[in-house]
Amino acid sequence: MVPIYRTDGEWVAVYTKGNLFNVDGEWIGFAVGRDVYDTGGLYLGFLSDDKRLLRKRTRPTDKLRLEPPPRPKRPKMPANMPLAPLLRSLPHQIIDMFEEYPERLIYVSETRPDME
Repeated sequence: MVPIYRTDGEWVAVYTKGNLFNVDGEWIGFAVGRDVYDTGGLYLGFLSDDKRLLRKRTRPTDKLRLEPPPRPKRPKMPANMPLAPLLRSLPHQIIDMFEEYPERLIYVSETRPDME
């Protein structure tokens, strides 16, 4: 399991066996090489060397929607992860997906009751 961090150093996901899971163990995407796609097959970004999910600010036109693989089994999540390495600041044209678009990476089960 490889921990994935947000730019502020927060542990937000894990990458294991070609899939990305949030800290609750919910499947949020799959990887093809370093490119990451959501559970519907839409391009999210790429995994950086410093363990972040990044994307160019402008949406790439060459990344087509892919057929997602079958839903993987939920992994046994660790209670904690090592602290994030020192993360460098990002240039303006690169964004951290967990900071800019957290709503695309938060899985909310349709079987959960609505909050009142």
